[in-house]
Amino acid sequence: MSAVTIATEQATDATSAPTTGTTDAPEAADSRVLDQLDVLEAEAIQIIREVVGELERPALLFSGGKDSVVMLHLATKAFWPAPIPFPVLHVDTGHNFPEVLDYRDETVERLGLRLEVAKVQDYLDDGRLRERADGLRNALQTQPLLDAINEHRFDGVFGGGRRDEEKARAKERIVSLRDEFGQWDPKNQRPELWNLYNPRHRPGEHVRAFPISNWTEVDVWRYIEREDIPLAPLYYAHEREVFQRDGMWLAVGPYSEPREEETVETRLVRYRTVGDMSCTGAVESPARTNAEIVLEVSASTLTERGATRADDRISEAAMEDRKKEGYF
Repeated sequence: MSAVTIATEQATDATSAPTTGTTDAPEAADSRVLDQLDVLEAEAIQIIREVVGELERPALLFSGGKDSVVMLHLATKAFWPAPIPFPVLHVDTGHNFPEVLDYRDETVERLGLRLEVAKVQDYLDDGRLRERADGLRNALQTQPLLDAINEHRFDGVFGGGRRDEEKARAKERIVSLRDEFGQWDPKNQRPELWNLYNPRHRPGEHVRAFPISNWTEVDVWRYIEREDIPLAPLYYAHEREVFQRDGMWLAVGPYSEPREEETVETRLVRYRTVGDMSCTGAVESPARTNAEIVLEVSASTLTERGATRADDRISEAAMEDRKKEGYF
């Protein structure tokens, strides 16, 4: 019986409990009911355990971003007190925020994880990939990712996609099949009835699993606040030199330099997502704590990727096109 089913039955038992007797009986019944975060956590842990139990060589995509940090935290809970039984994989564009890379390495060392890194720069250096005219490297991550999966023979890869993140994400199953070329066919999705997942695949194929598919950005931040999960400092308000381009505040740095007509300003900003420096924008914000961020995100009408990621603005189907090729 799954944790979600147990939570539902507990909720039913609590609401049907008799109200006669001592005055604290309803309180005792209510204490047995899992709240929303408990249910989401239980579902995610079940997915992680199910995939690890079915597959031989899973791995978790870990960039140091908040969604992958939450997944890692859930994996820690899923197998505690044993260590996490799979490595983490990072596809490094070469234009990552230094603060995020420092956080990644500190986390890997603290948890005693095995880190595999696939570097886009290696592919540019030996000619397997060419630099894009627009300088955006996120779109160049697909080939290094697929090669790393093949090299290490990973048959399942955990990703941090959420249904509210971007339109193409909403088409994804929780356990999604990739063919022998690592590609995704949105028309060839397996049915997922209730909480039954099917990670089976033929030789050469692999699956991507998304344990936090049913989470929203607000859920992620509420969970980070509840569990007191440390994050890279970029997520919290800080003063930074930025310039505006295409409606976004880009940080001044070696991979994002202002043009002649662009003015550099020092503003109080934070990042909702911490991808490639060349295409990830900051948002003006005074939020310095998890509680303040929960309130801020709850009031926002823009998704984090739509508001702060230049690579997702290339076309309406930019993410879906990349996913079909094998992207996260």
